[in-house]
Amino acid sequence: MIDYRFRMLATAALALPLVAFAAAPAWKPDKPIEIIVNTSPGTGSDATGRLIYRMLTENKLVEMPVAVVNKPGGGGTIGITYLTQHAANAHYLMVTSPTMLTNHITGKAALNYTDTTPLAQLGNESVVFAVRNESPLKTPRDIAERIRADAGSLSFAIGNSVGSHNHIAAALLAKAVNSNVRRLKTVPFNGSTEGITALLGGHLDVAATPAGTILPHVQGGRARVLAVAADQRLSGAFAAVPTWKELGFAVVASNWRSVVAPKGLSDEQVRYWDEVFTKLAQLPEWKKELQAKLEEDTYLNSREARRYMAAQYTELTTILTDLGLAKGAQDGK
Repeated sequence: MIDYRFRMLATAALALPLVAFAAAPAWKPDKPIEIIVNTSPGTGSDATGRLIYRMLTENKLVEMPVAVVNKPGGGGTIGITYLTQHAANAHYLMVTSPTMLTNHITGKAALNYTDTTPLAQLGNESVVFAVRNESPLKTPRDIAERIRADAGSLSFAIGNSVGSHNHIAAALLAKAVNSNVRRLKTVPFNGSTEGITALLGGHLDVAATPAGTILPHVQGGRARVLAVAADQRLSGAFAAVPTWKELGFAVVASNWRSVVAPKGLSDEQVRYWDEVFTKLAQLPEWKKELQAKLEEDTYLNSREARRYMAAQYTELTTILTDLGLAKGAQDGK
């Protein structure tokens, strides 16, 4: 009898942690959620942030209120600084791009993707080369020949910082035509939209910009896209636009949109957002929006997004070092 009771008590004791574990509620937000955009309103990242907001709220993927908060400035450094001030707080999300990596590679920012918790990669859009409708530049070869003769003869609008994916696209063209990359005249803006405004105003010659950002101006007859920095042609409105690659120039550069959170999130918090963004990426209206914005659906969950950023960091470091923009490139370190 004593042995039987002992076994019963032992079994009950072993079961207690399991019962407690099963009863423990999974983490979910209990405060309002902020979606941080580190560029100005109207930019590509801003549009992505507001689309995420709409998908989350309209489809009731989250139960708490959601707000989009713009933190532009410093080529994206103000936004990531604000994000990292909320360590381990899964109520703060930030829409980001390769600029988060290039800012660190070039020494513009001390913070890197490793100072965040990557949650998802949601899409990818190629960089295009656009001019205002009245521009004397009529073909992509017009741009290439001008740059070949003098890298500083054309001014390029780029968003949102020196060393960004847009800057890399312009610099790769200069490198492809054997021109002096470091003489390239680039003007960074807080976002591609601001650069396009300057282009349309006649203040700059060319905009290296995400395809979706320039699309409304092309449709309105105010701008023309001459070439795409992609492996293959885009579909839809830009299907007739050639790639630099098919013209014989090794110019491939793109912009991805990812979501990161502060560093220090728990496994449960990451798991919660993985489930939310997996559902979001499968929504028919989300896929439709990506197509309309000429973005490729490249969803990656938290673990895969971190791996992708690590690979991108290595690749971008190589490119920026070749172009003399990486930390230590000027002095050979």
